[in-house]
Amino acid sequence: MSRIKILMMVVSGLFMMIGIITMVSAGAEAAPLNEDSVPAFYQDIIQVENPDSLSVLVNKNYSLPEDYEPDDLVFLEVPLYNNDKNNEANYLRKEAADALKELFTAAKKEGYELIARSGYRSYATQASLYERYVEQDGVEAADTYSARPGHSEHQTGLTIDVTSDTVHGGLTELFGETEEGKWVAENAYRFGFIVRYPQDRTAETGYQYEPWHLRYVGVQAATEIYQDQLILEDYVLSVMNRTSFLWD
Repeated sequence: MSRIKILMMVVSGLFMMIGIITMVSAGAEAAPLNEDSVPAFYQDIIQVENPDSLSVLVNKNYSLPEDYEPDDLVFLEVPLYNNDKNNEANYLRKEAADALKELFTAAKKEGYELIARSGYRSYATQASLYERYVEQDGVEAADTYSARPGHSEHQTGLTIDVTSDTVHGGLTELFGETEEGKWVAENAYRFGFIVRYPQDRTAETGYQYEPWHLRYVGVQAATEIYQDQLILEDYVLSVMNRTSFLWD
């Protein structure tokens, strides 16, 4: 068989594979989780096996090991709410920290000054915070804005709370109405971040709207989540599961 015929067969096979992958990807486009598919919070809890993954799902039903601490935490090189190297909240995993610096730099070039307020948070710190909130507001209320220990995305080292001087450095829904907050919502995905708890998905995430809470998942995942108006649960439990054979 001639080399040309062999080459044509190879090219034809490649086009067939591309076509199959395209059809699978199109069919894998996720619809938002409906109420029937949302599990009861803090029941049937699963401890994640991939805590170092950029797409690790940590929520009220998926938890991190108590002793988990990322081994690549670095001090943030962006404007900080409390500039102290002894403050664990000023650290993120290196890839997320580098991406955050790029995001802050881009925002500043367009006239928006951002402040990083809270990044990594250990299991022990989260336990202390949650206990305080429960004493202050009760369990039901605390669960709407604070994670139970082991269930906080901050423990992954991939999550950062951002704010601005326009809201006096606070973590408030008003941040989403500021020019800075709008820019973050519209551009964070370009740097691999998503607004983790959007306003229209509170019933599924179990948390109040938090325009300040950014989760790093990488540019490819963040772009898909942003463009398809997904939440991380949609992406991890639906899209990734349906197409997992492509990279298994």
